[in-house]
Amino acid sequence: MKTKILVSACLMGHKVRYNGSEKAAISETLKRWQQEQRLVTHCPELAAGLSIPRLPAEIVQGDGHEVMTGNARILESDGSDVTAHYQLAAWLALRAAQEGKCSAALLTDGSPTCGSEQIYDGSFSGIKRAGMGVAAALLREHGIQVFSDNQLAELIAWVEERDNDSV
Repeated sequence: MKTKILVSACLMGHKVRYNGSEKAAISETLKRWQQEQRLVTHCPELAAGLSIPRLPAEIVQGDGHEVMTGNARILESDGSDVTAHYQLAAWLALRAAQEGKCSAALLTDGSPTCGSEQIYDGSFSGIKRAGMGVAAALLREHGIQVFSDNQLAELIAWVEERDNDSV
């Protein structure tokens, strides 16, 4: 059975980011995987009912793990608390991955939802710090291997190794 991957919709060219843009990272490998029906394209924030465009949001005083346990908040740039929307987004990403039988995820780094290596520091000043967003944290907690959009080569190697092991 071929490895299935949950992939951020913005990485596949869908204009679903907070500012209405995409962050297309479509490589030849992703195109092939899409043709092979390995990819489950999903935007957790859109699935949770957040609008496009929407205000920038950042995790304040914590990371995705703390948000999911109620020990940190996600605020929009105007100070509105949108924690519950982002928690729902994380659970919907997990559900999409599980229903799609995904063992890995390729997510957009920096996002309060999908960041897996870095997130913004909560000051809305453009400063990033090490940490994970809510969906990345929840997916990892449930055994799904998470890769950032900066780790496409690592994901490809990981998938090829898994596919070779299952032959």
